[in-house]
Amino acid sequence: MMDLLLDNRALVAILVSALAAVAVALTGEKRRNLRESWTVLAALAKFGIVFSMVPGVLAGERYEVNLLQISPGLELALKVDPAGILFAMSASFLWILTSFYAFGYMRGGGEHKQTRFFAWLAVCLSATIGICFSANLLTFVLFYEILSVATYPLVIHAGSEKAYRIGRQYLVYAITAGIALVAGTVLIQNAAGTLDFVAGGFLEAEMGTGLLWAVFVCFFIGFGVKAGVMPIHSWLPNAMIAPTPVSALLHAVAVVKAGVFGFVRLVGYTFGPDLMGAIGAAAVLAVFAGGTILLASFIALTKDDLKARLAYSTVGHLSYIVLGVALLAPQAMLGAAFHMVTHAAMKITLFFCAGAIYIHTGKKKVSQLDGIGHQMPLTLTAFGVGAVGLAGVPLVGGFISKWYLAAGAIDAGALVFLGVLLVSGILNAAYLLPIVTRAFFRRSPDHVKLDEASALMTVPIALTMVLSILLGVFPDAIFRFFSLSEAIVASVTGVTFGAMP
Repeated sequence: MMDLLLDNRALVAILVSALAAVAVALTGEKRRNLRESWTVLAALAKFGIVFSMVPGVLAGERYEVNLLQISPGLELALKVDPAGILFAMSASFLWILTSFYAFGYMRGGGEHKQTRFFAWLAVCLSATIGICFSANLLTFVLFYEILSVATYPLVIHAGSEKAYRIGRQYLVYAITAGIALVAGTVLIQNAAGTLDFVAGGFLEAEMGTGLLWAVFVCFFIGFGVKAGVMPIHSWLPNAMIAPTPVSALLHAVAVVKAGVFGFVRLVGYTFGPDLMGAIGAAAVLAVFAGGTILLASFIALTKDDLKARLAYSTVGHLSYIVLGVALLAPQAMLGAAFHMVTHAAMKITLFFCAGAIYIHTGKKKVSQLDGIGHQMPLTLTAFGVGAVGLAGVPLVGGFISKWYLAAGAIDAGALVFLGVLLVSGILNAAYLLPIVTRAFFRRSPDHVKLDEASALMTVPIALTMVLSILLGVFPDAIFRFFSLSEAIVASVTGVTFGAMP
């Protein structure tokens, strides 16, 4: 039995949260402690299973599971490789912290339908891990669409007319993206006869430039929607109407990262860097990503609503990852892979802080936060760490990922995108750091007494803050995130980081 579980760890990692969703739903509202216990046990088990595969993946093992053969060359299958396990490690670890945070948030805010909330949250994590470990495009698209559907009940959780309107908008975007992905997958299957991801890509120039561009456009739409690439991004800021734990995990870690992870699979494991460069698709992708980084940063400057400001920050930072893979340079790809992790840690910290401020004080606006650092010093200190990290200040994880993105832009001879990265760093500081200075260097009679949110919220905030710093000081400690990022670059480009100048 143990051997069977070990051989099928990729499948077990997916199923554990799906089973938890059923257990949570059956437990119901009255037995809250039992319901929350299922969530915690599933989160711990999922992370433990994923973490157990890291040494093997770094040693060159690939854990594979064939689920269903539909026809020759067309099957549902799982495979654990460096790219997949990097994303899975980040999502599964942060689910543990988000679970505890959500208990405090949902209790403190007196939220309704909490059982439905935790059940669908578990389904989303199950689908996310399925995306991480998909061995081919068909399996990827299947889990991608499950994630889209499972997110809808979380977006409309408030139950207001505005929530339902935003939910309808989200579905329109998600369905359009899904249709585009299916169309692109069909084109590839008919032309290439396979959908299996291969490090370095499996599509060939002989397929014809026209067909390759049609495939690229389909996947640009399909992945660009979830990745928040402008101009197909507007669902993401609007979806901030969802409870903050949803914003934190699904809109900073899982859902949106599924979109940028799709671009990693597209560039590195479907087209391949050489073909992306040869047909000019990489240059187009880089232009859209660069434009999104700057435009989203300027819009963030105008937002007084704290979650809206963080949402546009997310739009911009997702495109850092897209830009990194689009530049095709090994160091840029390394920066992109590592930014998937560092951005997740820093942005979930910021969303956690925003939620704690709202639940504890009822305040949503940046203009209302004068002196709040004197009331909630831990929360606002953590916010400051996330803010300087996103701006690229040393000793926080964002500095390392941005360093390699900038080095990659230089390697690629793309100095205009180096300029984009530098300007956006200044803009990041401009829309985030004033929140910190306002909190600590101004005074307000509303925020005099020391009074933090509950421990269920502040402990996860402190831990994500520590993770953000750990990634900046010891980027390969404990979780081996940096080594996994290097392994992605080596598998896709054949260049090992030690051989880089």
